[in-house]
Amino acid sequence: MKTVSFTGHRHIGSEETARKLHNVLELLAEQGADVFCAGGATGFDMLAAQTVIKLKEEYPWISLVLILPCPPEDQSASFSEQNRELYFTILAEADRVETISSSYTKDCMKKRNQRLIDLADICVCCYDTARSNTGTGQTVRMAEKKGIEIINLFDR
Repeated sequence: MKTVSFTGHRHIGSEETARKLHNVLELLAEQGADVFCAGGATGFDMLAAQTVIKLKEEYPWISLVLILPCPPEDQSASFSEQNRELYFTILAEADRVETISSSYTKDCMKKRNQRLIDLADICVCCYDTARSNTGTGQTVRMAEKKGIEIINLFDR
């Protein structure tokens, strides 16, 4: 049994990333990963959550856990209408939802990122190392400090 957590940039780019993500998650599920944790952000988090939901058809024992920094209405307040719809669809499909803070605070995102890594045996990310001063960079550094496997799907 292994837990996989996701982190990635809001703008992820290519369909190639989605294909790589699907292939990596399928392989991880076949190797015993059964819990997949996403943070609910737009971009890579949503792509990862959608991919897990699709893979549950083939691997019904896997689960999607959302680790949210704050309540859904707060987190999604600045999302586009399309992203809000997707967010609440993913929320409805999640097997479990954990909320870090009862309202948005200046450190709820960092606490969410730490919780994702605390739970993880593996970190799957879409991380551009040239953008290290980001929440994704911070989360990858947390994973490095913990010493867990990091699988970076970023394509240059």
